[in-house]
Amino acid sequence: MLSYLNRPVELFVSGKKEPVRGILIDMGSDILVVHDGRRFHYVPALHLQEFTLAAITAGEESSLADITWESTPDLSYRKVLMNAKGIFSEIYITGQQSIHGYITSLMTDFFAFQSPVYHTVLVSMRHLKTLIPYGPNVTPYSMNPAAFPVSPNTMPLARTMDQQLKKLEGEFVVLNLGERQSHIGLLKSADTPIVELITSGGASVFMHMDHVKTVHKP
Repeated sequence: MLSYLNRPVELFVSGKKEPVRGILIDMGSDILVVHDGRRFHYVPALHLQEFTLAAITAGEESSLADITWESTPDLSYRKVLMNAKGIFSEIYITGQQSIHGYITSLMTDFFAFQSPVYHTVLVSMRHLKTLIPYGPNVTPYSMNPAAFPVSPNTMPLARTMDQQLKKLEGEFVVLNLGERQSHIGLLKSADTPIVELITSGGASVFMHMDHVKTVHKP
């Protein structure tokens, strides 16, 4: 795949209907970097379903011609997340929607993401599909930075996601951004590897922790 560097590519990523298209400008052991002419797309290799050269139009070619990039030594997924802390970004995790905000804390296998819409979202690293940082001086929804300051995370964080879920027992939570109604409710228990959630109707729903992509408190 290294022979495809600086060439137009098309990436099909788990869960995304539309492929990621642009110039492959860098590659690490577990992440790829594609520039689409406007922004950088960081794609964890774990979710790469298909990768191929792309045919591009004349218009796309002109927008991609001016990309400048210096290769990053020892590029890795974790280093990308560390460098993205405090930078307004778009992330795609689940369903058909992306969320916008800032990475504030990075733990062993998850990170905390501060969002104007969802507040603090805990995101499993294994379920992040794409990370797309915005350019400098871009703020969420063009708000004044004072309206949504990047503040330290106030939720006590554990080292791992399974430990974090255990800490949230007895709390009302939303899993996986609420993509199903059954993912919203009281977290009754989180005994590895199973989570038990009590839904609005009082029914118990059980889920394997490997399928918990995000968790946040509304």
